[in-house]
Amino acid sequence: MSISLIQGTEKNTFSAGPRALILQIQNISDRKRTEQQLIYEAFHDPLTGLPNRAWFLEQLGIALSRASRRENILYPGNRFAVLFLDLDRFKVINDSLGHMYGDQLLQAIARRLRQCLRTEDLVARLGGDEFTVLLTNITSESDAEAVAARIQKQISQPFKLGEFDAFTTVSIGIALSDQGYSKSEDLLRDADTAMYQAKLEGKARHVIFDQGMHTRAVDTLHIETDLRRAIERKEFCLHYQPIVSLDAGELTGFEALARWLHPERGMISPAEFIPIAEETGLIVPLGQWVLNEACLQMRKWKSLYRGASDLSISVNLSGKQFAQANLIEQIIYSLNHWVLDPRNLKLEITESVLVENIETATNMLARLRSLGLEVSIDDFGTGYSSLSYLHRLPIDTLKIDRSFVSHMGGNDEDQEIVRTIILLAQNLGKKVIAEGVETREQVEKLRSLGCLVGQGFYFSRPVDSEAAGRLILNQGRWQSSVLSAREDVFEPLASMRAM
Repeated sequence: MSISLIQGTEKNTFSAGPRALILQIQNISDRKRTEQQLIYEAFHDPLTGLPNRAWFLEQLGIALSRASRRENILYPGNRFAVLFLDLDRFKVINDSLGHMYGDQLLQAIARRLRQCLRTEDLVARLGGDEFTVLLTNITSESDAEAVAARIQKQISQPFKLGEFDAFTTVSIGIALSDQGYSKSEDLLRDADTAMYQAKLEGKARHVIFDQGMHTRAVDTLHIETDLRRAIERKEFCLHYQPIVSLDAGELTGFEALARWLHPERGMISPAEFIPIAEETGLIVPLGQWVLNEACLQMRKWKSLYRGASDLSISVNLSGKQFAQANLIEQIIYSLNHWVLDPRNLKLEITESVLVENIETATNMLARLRSLGLEVSIDDFGTGYSSLSYLHRLPIDTLKIDRSFVSHMGGNDEDQEIVRTIILLAQNLGKKVIAEGVETREQVEKLRSLGCLVGQGFYFSRPVDSEAAGRLILNQGRWQSSVLSAREDVFEPLASMRAM
């Protein structure tokens, strides 16, 4: 309620008139409630009721101001930490069950987070499936880690969403206040960087920020910027690793591998740029280039070498490529443009990509095989191997991951895994290729287990197109060596590794 007091005097030329008071009474309760509601909405997330980014940053700024005062030196308990949380499987749940259940999950997450914290701590939702926590009055980083562990335990418990039980985990990055921060945005950024590191290390864990992470994050940003330009400037090339018959020593084909020749940094490893290309979506135009370039190179080899007609070139498809609606059209274009027999092209896809949506993957694989293409599951054994989907997928070959092959010599368990994969492939009528073959002993063991094809440094490192051409040209010499003692089968290969 508002009361206004107005004092007035009636003016008269001859005499002063009587004085008057006017009282004005107005009810402004509705306006006050509206103002309070607007303020609340400006600083809170409408879905979960948690504070939003604006309110979190404001409170974080206050905490930083308090921590910067000299008296805090005498009170180490005034240290604080920021936890940056990101759900690991939210997109899968949201896409499979629908946005309504996704919203219910986020609301349930918010409730569990409140239960994990003290009343003086602050939890906020930044947006999407990202949450932040401000832990005040901690004495050491172990306090923050204990809270992170408690959160992870709570979030990993099943969520009841209608008639469904949903499971998820959370990756957490932790940034501590005693690292000389002056801006709340910087502290939040570093907690986010630590969370990203937790994702890289396998998810469902927490990581404390260190300065090296920031340096790597800046380097990653530079790589991303250069990567965009590299595609435009055609700084990529392909190298080719031979795929060889372990029984006869014959060259059966090549796997095409992208290489980036940076104008300043030189050759950059695929392990460094492929994950960034995946994350930014640049893997799609890069993958299209690899596919087209591989088909072109195969066409050149067939025109130059008689022995190339029966060879194949294998190209890796990323998950984002596999999800492209026009993937079939891209492949048909490359085959037709370079007048290439589909039998000369093979496609490799990781099993984790295939099991994300079995029905969609099955339909796409069937369309690829209808073109006459062979399809392999790459890095088999490291993903979500399951007989329930494997027999349904129209694939031709299983490629045993190098991690199992490389440890066969001194690890009976890995050798049994390799044996099991080979038997599985044989029972399902699939071919099998061993990756990462590096020693003669591995060759002999793989042959004794029934694996007839392999690739790896024992035969050759990935080489450029010219060196690959020399390998094709010498194919006849490899085959003739089979007629001599079996232990000499691969000697011609060994003598050519340095080319």
